[in-house]
Amino acid sequence: MYSARLALASLLVSMFVGAQGAKTSFRPRNCTLQCVRQGTPGCEYCRISKEDVQSTLGFTSAGLFGGCMPWPCQSFLGQQQPEICQHYIHAPQNVTIKFVDDPDSKYDTVVVSWSPSQYGVAFLRGFQVTLQALGGTQISCQLFLIQNNLSLSAAHVHRVYYSDSFSHLSLGAQYAVTVMALPVPELWDKFYHSKLFFTRTCPEKNRLEHCKKDWYPRHVEVHQDSQDIVVTFNLAPENLGIIRYFSACFGGGSRSYEIIHPDFSVNSTHHTYRLLNLHTGTNYTCEIAADIVDAVRKTFFVQVHYNLEEYSALHKEAPSLALTLSVGVLLTASLAAIFVILCQKRLRKKKTKTEIRPDSIEEYYDKHLEEQQCVVLTNSTRPPEVLICYSSNDGPAHVRVVLKLATFLQKHMATQVHLDLWDTLNIMEEGDLGWYCRKIKESDFVMVICSRGLNQKQQNQRKEDEDDPAENTSLAIIAIIGEEMCRAKALGQDLSKYMTAIFEYSNQADIPPMLNLASNYMLPEDLPLLFSHLHAVALQKPGAYMRVENVSENEYLKVPAGVALCLAIQEAKILITG
Repeated sequence: MYSARLALASLLVSMFVGAQGAKTSFRPRNCTLQCVRQGTPGCEYCRISKEDVQSTLGFTSAGLFGGCMPWPCQSFLGQQQPEICQHYIHAPQNVTIKFVDDPDSKYDTVVVSWSPSQYGVAFLRGFQVTLQALGGTQISCQLFLIQNNLSLSAAHVHRVYYSDSFSHLSLGAQYAVTVMALPVPELWDKFYHSKLFFTRTCPEKNRLEHCKKDWYPRHVEVHQDSQDIVVTFNLAPENLGIIRYFSACFGGGSRSYEIIHPDFSVNSTHHTYRLLNLHTGTNYTCEIAADIVDAVRKTFFVQVHYNLEEYSALHKEAPSLALTLSVGVLLTASLAAIFVILCQKRLRKKKTKTEIRPDSIEEYYDKHLEEQQCVVLTNSTRPPEVLICYSSNDGPAHVRVVLKLATFLQKHMATQVHLDLWDTLNIMEEGDLGWYCRKIKESDFVMVICSRGLNQKQQNQRKEDEDDPAENTSLAIIAIIGEEMCRAKALGQDLSKYMTAIFEYSNQADIPPMLNLASNYMLPEDLPLLFSHLHAVALQKPGAYMRVENVSENEYLKVPAGVALCLAIQEAKILITG
């Protein structure tokens, strides 16, 4: 009887061992560290708690590696054979992340799986899995051990081991998971495998209809009704609590913004609204979104087309318009021919005009005292680059004068002008000070337009308390230019690069003291002197003087750019000085 029972027990153990040998998927069980060491059946792959680690090592590891630390070799194999701990265990392979269901819609849950490596598998006694949020300090760790009397071989590398679930993970966040083979080798590395992954976003986990911050109108329909654009879009589900939306359109240099309040009693799933005051033939880029912070926006494109009535009216007027244009072209051609003939006769009576060239400046001066030469500006050589700095504290009238001056300099004085109003895109990329510092270095000349507002702002800045600084770009630029001038003066360098200018509504007292070393010009009467400065050309010489076309004396009043400059100066004078 006893022998029969013994045979039956042996058969059951054999069947159990055979079943375990054929098993390829292992999930952790609840068992103690003592069970693992004694090799008790059912302790093939166990999760080890913090209490077991504390009782075995004699101290708590709650503050180390999230409550889990790598186990040294001696903790498993003892200290009787130290040489056995010089082995090599390679990192696990085929690390996989699997998402599992989590009842909490705000968080995600994952399970990690892996397979052991064939290198050093005979010494393998467990694994440690660590999960950490990138950019954060939170670390979670799980420790799993294989029973002590179980010896693995290369035939077991196809086994797949699983971790317990890692829960309470933030949605849409990046994490790093590390699977480490145990025991940790004493003289070897590469015993762990790390992998980065992202948790699911809210729409991926809960669907878009349950995510307020990620929701956006998926279905947008656009059609034209007369000159208005009619837009229909789907509303957010009622459970999200979104009751207001906004729509914005950009195009043709203008922008429109509209707050939308749908009437849910009329339609709880869709809403229709109109885009008004759009220009015909202009392409618009429009956006629509929920009126909440950091809402996801839906982009669509709109173009207002001509309606059929307007198109027919245009075709009806086409014959008369074509006839009018034909007559106008003939008259214009006749007037142009007469003008050319008169100009040719007038030019024959004038003195010979020459070009400004550094190697032929002497040709501009005649030996007769009462003769004068005319300079014709061409683009035969590289024009000097001029940076214009100014202050907008005097109002839009002063800014308009600066803009007209820049236009005149570039069109009639053979210069390449750099003005912040003309380069807004680069200023947005580099910043105001960055753009000005680069242009100060690259430009051949730097002109500071001094005005009453600039001088008053500088004086007020000196009186302000240093604990309450106010960022003022124009004052910072003036300080940079003054510092560059002082450095050039100390090194004995030429100061002709820097100059100041004032208009009729300003005076010499408006020039900042730090710029007194620079050449100063009263505009527009000093335009010839400014031309001489920019092109290094002497206007006068013993027995002769030179006249610059559209610049000398009052000739700038004969061109549209000069007239616009003078009118802008007069308007600014009335507005600023009264």
